[in-house]
Amino acid sequence: MNTITISDIQRNLHKLDDFDIIEIIDKKRHITKGYFLDKRYQVLVESLVKERDAKKELLLEEFKNVSKNVTKIDPNIDILKLDKDINSDIF
Repeated sequence: MNTITISDIQRNLHKLDDFDIIEIIDKKRHITKGYFLDKRYQVLVESLVKERDAKKELLLEEFKNVSKNVTKIDPNIDILKLDKDINSDIF
């Protein structure tokens, strides 16, 4: 994968036409700012995002079912805190 700086994009926007996938970096801060993908990958990326979202929904439904059972066992459990902890670990 090729890399390009933000400054290069600002000065030479046409450079994006030469590549399918480019990593966009911030030279001053030494961090990756994002990625540029050619439009022909749009369908693939959208399908991956939909798949990820569907899996996330399934996990959240599973968690809700489990949390209902947990509160039946111990009503003192803080479900909101548990939900926050699990979401931070998963996502």
